[in-house]
Amino acid sequence: MKFVGCFLVFLAILGIALLNVAEGAGECGRSSPDREAWKLAPCAMAAQDSNAPVSSSCCQQVKKIGQNPRCLCAVMLSNTAKSSGIKPEIAITIPKRCNIADRPVGYQCG
Repeated sequence: MKFVGCFLVFLAILGIALLNVAEGAGECGRSSPDREAWKLAPCAMAAQDSNAPVSSSCCQQVKKIGQNPRCLCAVMLSNTAKSSGIKPEIAITIPKRCNIADRPVGYQCG
């Protein structure tokens, strides 16, 4: 009887592990573009006004997320970004304004 109980617990744990793996990964890995957009909160003003200064914390986050251009595009097109009032045509200038050397030049979203 103990064997059956242990076996059922094992199956339950295995099932939970498989559900987590089956979740899959999107443009930003296991994180959603909306969640990644929140990380770019320091960039809000710079993404609305091309004359606004870009903070170092914004540049650090853009550099991290910008290593995956598909994720960066998904973030810019996310509901969170849209509702925050960012202007994609201005937001895409932030990597250049941050002087990020290895930015994805010529990459187009959508």
